[in-house]
Amino acid sequence: MLAHEATLQRWTRIGLYLVVATMAYNMVEAGVALWSGAEADSIALMGFGLDSLIETMAAGMLLWRLRLKTQSADPEHGEAVEQRVHRFVGGTFLALASLVLMPLAAIGKLRAARIIGSGALRAEAKETLACSYLSLNLLLGLAANATAGWWWADPIAALCTVPWLVKEGVEGVRGEVCCD
Repeated sequence: MLAHEATLQRWTRIGLYLVVATMAYNMVEAGVALWSGAEADSIALMGFGLDSLIETMAAGMLLWRLRLKTQSADPEHGEAVEQRVHRFVGGTFLALASLVLMPLAAIGKLRAARIIGSGALRAEAKETLACSYLSLNLLLGLAANATAGWWWADPIAALCTVPWLVKEGVEGVRGEVCCD
């Protein structure tokens, strides 16, 4: 049993280090994205920066949980905190999904792009749609894994978006403009 406990403690420390590294990265990412988004007047970059802040909050809650795990011997308190953090992280997934707001923003941007004749705005609107599609795929994959145990559903769901992303990326790099 001692070897098992030592292994758990070791992996808890590894988890702590990884969460701290992820938090640091996401904080830098958020700062750069928010600053760049403000400078470029880009809604997508601002949204990306806000997503990074949401991820940082989720990591902060997990950091709290893992620190408690290393410091507390009370399993009941640990389980209560585990459940609270799990619910919080679930809420951040819902916040990241933006499955209603992002498509509406993209539709508005597509309309504005068509009216003002901006291929760049159209491309950026498609990127906003891509973010919402990726979020939807993530939720569908996670739900399939959680409800049916389909561990493979998450990567398959993510891969389903790749052809569309590549098509849009190639069109954007080539400067191709077409209208919806």
